[in-house]
Amino acid sequence: MVKQHITIVRDLTAELQIFLAAAGYDRIFVLTDVHTREKCYPRIREIPALKEAYPITVQAGDMHKDLSQAVRIWEILVREGASRNSLLMNLGGGMVSDLGGFAGATFKRGIHTLNLPTTLMAAVDAATGGKTGINFCGLKNEIGAFHLPDAVLIDCTFLRTLDRDNFLSGYAEMIKHGLLDSIENWRSVITFEPCADPLDMDALSRLVAASVAVKERIVAEDPKERGLRKALNLGHTVGHAFESLSFDRQRPVAHGHAVAAGLVCELYLSHKCCDFSVDTMRQTIRFIREYYPPFIFGCDEYETLYERMTHDKKNENGQILFTLLAGIGEVRINSTAEKETVFESLDFYRETCR
Repeated sequence: MVKQHITIVRDLTAELQIFLAAAGYDRIFVLTDVHTREKCYPRIREIPALKEAYPITVQAGDMHKDLSQAVRIWEILVREGASRNSLLMNLGGGMVSDLGGFAGATFKRGIHTLNLPTTLMAAVDAATGGKTGINFCGLKNEIGAFHLPDAVLIDCTFLRTLDRDNFLSGYAEMIKHGLLDSIENWRSVITFEPCADPLDMDALSRLVAASVAVKERIVAEDPKERGLRKALNLGHTVGHAFESLSFDRQRPVAHGHAVAAGLVCELYLSHKCCDFSVDTMRQTIRFIREYYPPFIFGCDEYETLYERMTHDKKNENGQILFTLLAGIGEVRINSTAEKETVFESLDFYRETCR
């Protein structure tokens, strides 16, 4: 069983200094995107352990999570003399932790990484669990590796800086975790007001801690996605297809917005294939409709979306495998659905969420 070092911190600079001072890395590199370099790095730059840290900055946005950026990071690590005892600290959202985690996993067959998530998506999903990756040939996270970071330090005060779209992107993963966990968790997530001004930060911190605990428990039992960890793909088979289609259009949608749309389709499949409760489905979809913009697509794009689903990494023997639910917390991994039923779920989304 793998146990991750994940901490929701109260004083980031103090706790980061303690962690780094005890770790004994020979070099520290800090990966940011252009936004977190400006808005987040100044908060930690002056702590003693980071006085000699080398900053690496990449362009923001998932369209830049590609091989060229990974190569650029590797080139800097080589040029600056990084060793297997060096640390690549990933300060940013899901794009930064995915890209930095992949660069760290593959450089010298694996150097140390540490994730400091600055978005809700990164805090509850991308920064935890050890999945890393880059996009390739228009496909989401097509190239990647499992590589657990030395630690994940979550400071919820970073979340105050997020705009509505980025906050809701991460919140979609929390909806998913609530569905995977318990009625109590699910109800807490769908009764919270994610767009309230001001946010209830104490309640949000509790929800983030509960969401991280769900993923941490699942990853600890199945770190390499042989079985149970596939539960975390709920909403993602269809969601990744939506996301890939948005890349094709050169109008990318946020990952979590695609997942929210995917959840609607996969809850419909759960009802059709696993007798998931209509009432629970409707309550969840009502919340998604209230906060998430619809993903617009036509009947003429169903075949394209289905073809994208055939590329999902958890598929086996030429079959699209879905993670579905028989009830809240009752997960059915490796579920299948007829193509006609998948198309019905797309119809259902268009009729329900437009």
